[in-house]
Amino acid sequence: MSWFGFARFFQSYAVLVMIVLLMAALSFMSDSFLTFRNLLNILNQNTPLAIMAAAMTLVIIAGGFDLSVGSIFAMGAVCSAWIALHVDPYLGLFMAPVIGLVLGIINGFAITLLNVHSFLATIATSLIFKGIAIVISDGRLIPVRMDEFTWLGRGKIGGAFISVWVMIAFALVLSLVLTRTTFGRRVLSVGGNEEAAILSGIRTNRIKIATFAIAGLAAGLASAIAASRISLGQASAGTGMELQAIAAVILGGTSIYGGVGAVWRSVAGVFLLALINNGFNILNADPFYRDLTTGLIILAAIGISASGRR
Repeated sequence: MSWFGFARFFQSYAVLVMIVLLMAALSFMSDSFLTFRNLLNILNQNTPLAIMAAAMTLVIIAGGFDLSVGSIFAMGAVCSAWIALHVDPYLGLFMAPVIGLVLGIINGFAITLLNVHSFLATIATSLIFKGIAIVISDGRLIPVRMDEFTWLGRGKIGGAFISVWVMIAFALVLSLVLTRTTFGRRVLSVGGNEEAAILSGIRTNRIKIATFAIAGLAAGLASAIAASRISLGQASAGTGMELQAIAAVILGGTSIYGGVGAVWRSVAGVFLLALINNGFNILNADPFYRDLTTGLIILAAIGISASGRR
């Protein structure tokens, strides 16, 4: 196998290799790791992030970055809780993804109409969305103690949380969209070579707007699950989740330069990060070493991405 082929193979499957090795090591070091309860908790706790990372994959493949999804998450959580408390709990859960979709579309139009890089545009919209969330909540917590609201985050089907099933279904749908549809092929084309995509007749601005809309929808859905689980809406929710989602996507082998990536690998990247956190918690290790380990792994993933492009 040539160096190019090896780099491509490692870029595609390194995350799975690392997950297997890490699970084997943690199983050997702690008897409490490889239990159904612990693994189910890892899945449940990281479901919102996995949903956001799955959608972020499309944004990065198309050559963009979305630093506003954490603030969209906060908006979704606050609005969901407020609507549930003052109008209807079912409507509150339904409106969170809708609000996220609208905010994602706003991001897409801001980027394409102003013709600015998504990195800069979403920093600005992130501040705006976070400010609106604080105004809506008046800087306070919005508790919602209703079974009609908490079922999404706490309910179970077949021994697994409903939210886990939602995450699996969402990731599968996005995987099919990316790999089996014309839209998915156009996303890959825009990220691979935007000028060539334009010359081939692809309306690249529409593709970009669609990817940011999907990212907003995912952030709203994730916020509904998180708010339902803790029966609470707060403007501080989602802080830092945009960086975690991007890290998981890069860790999964999606190229930071665009044009290459897969949804399943991003979800795997989320759970690799989750296994690292869980392992350090079980072993009662110094959090400094957890952050150090996570940073080194992400840096290595970026290096692999860069070598794959070369």
